Amino acid sequence: MDEDSGYLLSVLAEELHLEIIYASENFDKMRISTGDVDRPGLQLAGFFDYFDPTRLQLIGKVEVAYMEKYSGEERLERYGKLMAQSIPVIIVCHGADISPELLEAAKMYDVSVLYSTENTTDVMSSALRLIRKALAPHITRHGVLIEVYGIGLLILGESGVGKSEAAIELLKRGHRLIADDAVEIKAVDVNVLEGTAPELIRYYVELRGIGVIDVRQIFGVGAVKTRQNIHLVVNLEPWQEGKLYDRLGIVENTVNMLGIDVATVTIPVRPGRNLAVILEVAAMNQRQKFMGYNAALEFTKQINKHFDEKV
Repeated sequence: MDEDSGYLLSVLAEELHLEIIYASENFDKMRISTGDVDRPGLQLAGFFDYFDPTRLQLIGKVEVAYMEKYSGEERLERYGKLMAQSIPVIIVCHGADISPELLEAAKMYDVSVLYSTENTTDVMSSALRLIRKALAPHITRHGVLIEVYGIGLLILGESGVGKSEAAIELLKRGHRLIADDAVEIKAVDVNVLEGTAPELIRYYVELRGIGVIDVRQIFGVGAVKTRQNIHLVVNLEPWQEGKLYDRLGIVENTVNMLGIDVATVTIPVRPGRNLAVILEVAAMNQRQKFMGYNAALEFTKQINKHFDEKV
């Protein structure tokens, strides 16, 4: 694994408010490379087939109670076999007692030991969420991400087509900016894409002829968000005379990003079209589709019914 990839163990410990009982020599550099977590009950019983040593190892009251039936020498041996697998860390949860044998084995094999009073299941759930988000596949797209009526619109298009100008008009109408110019996109869950802005340019928008503006300072903190799920990709393109544009919306087009299909529409841009209003309607229409109502299909049904009655 690349030394710069993965999720830092020290960051995880800080995020989960874990107490450091023993820090390995490479604790500050240790990175988690997999989004899975283990409770090593079978391993403490001596079964290591199919064991993945790259996973976090969580021990709760069940594992501690199981180990108490063994003598101190046997506990040291069993903990030692687990630590010898070069695991990244042992996290003792639910306020369970840390036996001297566990700590001795950890020091022997230089494995960090962290501690939490929180329920083991809660620690596991939080750790999975943080690690999987950090390790999620990601890409960067040139565009604007804005929340309109709760719908995340990823606005794409060639440079100068009016993406940032549309975003400013939407901000004036009470919607919220997530990113301008560069949008970092992660597949954070099954069928869920989340967009953020690179920290360096967060809350800034570039307007040709004016320059860079700070949206948070001009429009207030209520006009910005740090992250947003992407529900609709909007492609802006200059109006082309003679090109046939979709006028009914019966066919639902999608674009694949990081293996996830996202609904997409293409909106032609030309002077006189109120782009902000069109984007608002696109967001509301997409929201209706999520709620089970498709205006284009309902319209088609009415047309078909009308002609059937005429026959």
